[in-house]
Amino acid sequence: MDKSYIWQDLIDQLKTGNTNFVNDNLNNDFQDSSRRKTVVDGQNPFAVILTCSDSRIVPELIFDTGIGELFVIRVAGNIANPSSIASIEYAVAHLNVKLIVVLGHQNCGAVTAALAGGDRGKNIDHLFDFIQPAISISDSKIVDDVSHIHAKLTAEKLIKDSSVIAKAIEDSTLRIIPAYYSLESGKVAFFE
Repeated sequence: MDKSYIWQDLIDQLKTGNTNFVNDNLNNDFQDSSRRKTVVDGQNPFAVILTCSDSRIVPELIFDTGIGELFVIRVAGNIANPSSIASIEYAVAHLNVKLIVVLGHQNCGAVTAALAGGDRGKNIDHLFDFIQPAISISDSKIVDDVSHIHAKLTAEKLIKDSSVIAKAIEDSTLRIIPAYYSLESGKVAFFE
């Protein structure tokens, strides 16, 4: 059975929310005390957003969503490390999320620092190791170009490094899509 309509509906919901955000026309649904009360006993997010910890990236605003609609994992450089992958696996296996968006962004500080190189200490260097594959295959050393490639490679890594995610993809119950957020325009481009 072709389930592409399900994913297209979810992607369209994100696109519509992003258009609302870009046009300063947020609907503010599901953001009040009555919504809080409806999700006390459980959650049913429709998408996972793996994105950067950058303070300028707020997925719930960017996609005009409310409480309980997105399962958001934020880590500098939107990397797929064991902890972020485990969080996504939880959303797929226990919350039945059908869509994962790996959201890179303009002027990413983690990508900029990884491009600069140098020894930043054990933990930051470990973080940069996850960005290095995008730097290695990119013909450009421009941060935004590398960020595009990194989002795509991270989406692939989620499938490669997670049997839970790979099985859901194989069973046609899950789709992963990389995307890119422009800080200037507020627009999200989906790499479909």
